[in-house]
Amino acid sequence: MTPLIDVMLVLLVIFIITAPLMTSSLKLDLPKADAATPTTAPSFIGVAIDSAGKLYFGEEVLSRDQLAQRVNAAAKANRELEVQLRADQKVPYGQVADLIALVQQAGLTRIGFVTEAPAPR
Repeated sequence: MTPLIDVMLVLLVIFIITAPLMTSSLKLDLPKADAATPTTAPSFIGVAIDSAGKLYFGEEVLSRDQLAQRVNAAAKANRELEVQLRADQKVPYGQVADLIALVQQAGLTRIGFVTEAPAPR
């Protein structure tokens, strides 16, 4: 009986450790969030992607290569930059993930999703 209890306790520990890893921290409905609050980051850059797939650095439309160059230059100037990512609700998740990868390849890891507050009820 004792070996069976030992096996069950080991399995319980394994489940306790792996359960948090199975949850996803990304929300699927990014454009609207109740808990969205503006950050007070000392410096940030804004990147965006619209429903047509156009990429923006601030308000300027750029190609993917141009955006990568701009983000790399900004990252070299300040590694502590926060990236504020705005994505249209209709943009496929794969394109958003590609934009996140582009930013991370530049060495910037502080990425925030800009959302709209829901309409008052």
